[in-house]
Amino acid sequence: MNMITFFIVGLLVHVVFFISIFDIYFTSPLVHGMSPQRVPLPSPAKRLVLFVADGLRADSMFKPDTNGTIRMPYLRSVIQESGSWGVSHTRVPTESRPGHVALIAGFYEDVSAVAKGWKENPVEFDSVFNESRYTWCWGSPDILPMFAKGASGDHVYTHTYPAAMEDFASKDASKLDTWVFDQVKEFLRSAKENQTLMSQLHEDKIVFFLHLLGIDTNGHAHRPMSKEYLDNIGLVDSGVAEIVTVLEEFFGNDGRTAYVFTADHGMTNWGSHGASHPSETLTPLVVWGAGVQRAQRTTTFQNYGDDYIREWGLETYRRIDVNQADIAPLMSSLIGVPIPLNSVGVLPLKYLNNSQHFKAESMYANAVQILEQFKVKMTQKKETTLSFLFTPYQPLTDSKMTEFVSHTRSLIQKGHFDEAIQQCEVLIDQAMEGLSYYHTYDRLFLGCSVVLGFIGWTSYVVLVILKTHASLRKPPASRDKTAGRHLGRVFVCVGLLVSVFLFLQASSFTYYIYCLLPVPVWYGVLKEFGILVDLMRSVPSLNLSKCFGYFVLVTFGIELLVVSFFYRAVLTLGLIVLALWPVVSGLYRKTKSRSVSWVLSCLCLAVFPLLPVVGREPNTNYVLCAGALMLFTSFLYILSRRHAGLHTRDRWLFIGQMLQVALCAYVPSSTHSSLQLKQGLPLFNQLISWTTLVSSFFVPLLSSTRLFHRLLSILMSLICVYLLLSTGYEALFPPVLSWLMFVWIHMEQEAIDTHGMSNRNELSHIDFAENIDLSRIRQLSLDDIRRSHFFVFFIIIAFFGTGNIASINSFDPASVYCFLTVFNPFIMGGLLMWKVLIPFIIVMCTFESVQVSTRLSSRSLFLIVLVISDLMALHFFFLVKDYGSWLDIGTSISHYVIVMSMTIFLMLLSVMTHILTSNKLHIGQKVKVHFK
Repeated sequence: MNMITFFIVGLLVHVVFFISIFDIYFTSPLVHGMSPQRVPLPSPAKRLVLFVADGLRADSMFKPDTNGTIRMPYLRSVIQESGSWGVSHTRVPTESRPGHVALIAGFYEDVSAVAKGWKENPVEFDSVFNESRYTWCWGSPDILPMFAKGASGDHVYTHTYPAAMEDFASKDASKLDTWVFDQVKEFLRSAKENQTLMSQLHEDKIVFFLHLLGIDTNGHAHRPMSKEYLDNIGLVDSGVAEIVTVLEEFFGNDGRTAYVFTADHGMTNWGSHGASHPSETLTPLVVWGAGVQRAQRTTTFQNYGDDYIREWGLETYRRIDVNQADIAPLMSSLIGVPIPLNSVGVLPLKYLNNSQHFKAESMYANAVQILEQFKVKMTQKKETTLSFLFTPYQPLTDSKMTEFVSHTRSLIQKGHFDEAIQQCEVLIDQAMEGLSYYHTYDRLFLGCSVVLGFIGWTSYVVLVILKTHASLRKPPASRDKTAGRHLGRVFVCVGLLVSVFLFLQASSFTYYIYCLLPVPVWYGVLKEFGILVDLMRSVPSLNLSKCFGYFVLVTFGIELLVVSFFYRAVLTLGLIVLALWPVVSGLYRKTKSRSVSWVLSCLCLAVFPLLPVVGREPNTNYVLCAGALMLFTSFLYILSRRHAGLHTRDRWLFIGQMLQVALCAYVPSSTHSSLQLKQGLPLFNQLISWTTLVSSFFVPLLSSTRLFHRLLSILMSLICVYLLLSTGYEALFPPVLSWLMFVWIHMEQEAIDTHGMSNRNELSHIDFAENIDLSRIRQLSLDDIRRSHFFVFFIIIAFFGTGNIASINSFDPASVYCFLTVFNPFIMGGLLMWKVLIPFIIVMCTFESVQVSTRLSSRSLFLIVLVISDLMALHFFFLVKDYGSWLDIGTSISHYVIVMSMTIFLMLLSVMTHILTSNKLHIGQKVKVHFK
């Protein structure tokens, strides 16, 4: 198999492994075909008003200011006099789309929605809006349309402002909320002159939805402790009070309107959200109006697992906490519409002010609605599983379900409402467990198939290394071709049997991929069985103690890297240990100055994992320092190369890049100053930013292909972009990382001589563009395992060194303000991803240099890296779990996704970095891409 074929096959295999985790853990929980469940009693409210203050934290609303002033006096009076309140607990990811789906549809969004930016529906779902007679919505164009698209018929009306209004650089983001309040008042005024609309508004089962995005936007732009954020909270409170007054007057104070005020998610102190910090998952809930229990005093201690209630001064008012999805059945019950068909929320009865009969009927409808989902899920799984292999969920067989439902119905008819409610709660718990049982029914089967493919692929790569890049005795030329043909027939039969089995089970297309992938992979492994025989024959000639030492090193190193995903400080420990390498290897005696530089660069880099991941305020002084450091380094290099082969054209190119570095170090400071003064993003800064980003891809191709010439040009281009995307200390990370990388190249060059390898290349004479003499390419040695492990370790450092995406809530919109300030998730996400990849590319280019300078083919050393990365990925695959807290579940899955993404990116970046280092762009000529 040649290099290109192997690369394509390896890439496809890893893409399959990557996608498998989504089929195993991230499949949509939604099913269709259920019947809506209605309560046969009149509803307490004709209409419902839902206020969602996007990004409002529970403590920001409930906790008084330092001077004792209440931030939301109107809603505080509701809590103390006329309504019920509590905390709504959200789930990870704490983002707008999943939060609103949980609130309005009653289920927790699956991750497949990420692919569409949480703007469109990956699958259609039912919602309170869909079940209503009419719904009118006002707010963000990112949220409202998804509920209109998911609605049957044409009864959900949306009114959205232009997307350009969602500008983080806006002078006053609270205008987003003012727009909503003004539009609602104008809508009610116009209704008085429109008889058709007036009659619609006086129907029952009506919903008004006010999406208030100003708090979230101000929180991102100015942080939740800022005056802008806190003032916006007060504006929302007064706006809610005004809307309530206007609505009550419009409907003649008929007392048939219910109100719900809540938030989709909270926000951290540094203005981000997405993870599981209490500031993100604890959101306020206030409900009042028709059918709602009025405020109740309590003298007993309320234990909710937190101490916030005393800080809020609400310890004497009964607090009723709910899960976010429970709000959907609460709203449905208040206006008498069926609970959304896909809802997994449980009706919080303590919020209702109604008869026990009404509560029992509502809980019965809730239980049957969830049971309907369970029945559909069970039927689907039974139809796609051979009868003798199907294992039903024992607590809820057909007979037990019938008994449960009939017994509960009988209790309601006899007037035993409290007992019926208890029965419904038991049924809901069991139905929820059954839904999870059938949702994860194939998880073990698919997991075993993926693991089998994983092990087979890793074994095959090891055999390829031994066959083509190790100094083993070559196998005899006369192979038993007959045995090979028999082996092929056996695996063809196995593949056919697997296909027939999947066909009989009506399995999806992806199941065929996961289950059939191990077949050709293991065929390739067993086909090369002779290599293992050759290895066994070579054992007597090997240095077993050295082999064992490297085995221990790799095993310890992989475990260290795995632990670093949980504790970033472990990377600091790893760098400190790495600093001792020159002493342990004996390189210190040969090159003391470079050994000292190695130790210092390792220790400097070791500081970064100890710094906070998030929570920092933007400080562009660090960006200026990073730019000055880069300029100083570049100046020293040009000065040192003045008489050492640096052509005039390269010198002028470097000078131009140095000026660009200086400009890019200044732009973030200028931009943030302008935004603080609320003068918007300067057009000049925006043009410089986008021009720098585009030019960074081809400017390095204009420089000389001499090793250090090209590396410095690449580094300056990348750092220019990185500076524009930096807001604090992380701007210093690439220069320090590059210092260590340059030293690593020199140290590996010295290590060649130390281990007795002759004819080493002089670094100053190495040219990336020159094809390596095949006769000079050496075979792999045990020391190359160390080089590969160093590379993987540096990649992890590049990834987690500044904690850019160590946590999903480390996203900071301020990082992209030099490029744009209007909210655009795809462009912003792309820019942040490029920021994450820049340290990767620096390490990849260094690795390319090490391969060239140590006379290795680009394939051989990378294969060892692939094995180490795959062993890490397999480790994380076994750590994936679907139990415990949502943080534990999300973290375990994200770690596997990160490692698999890293492996795929490394394969793609290896091609990109080869082009960056080895090709030169001549003005007026085409770029010729050479591959070793």
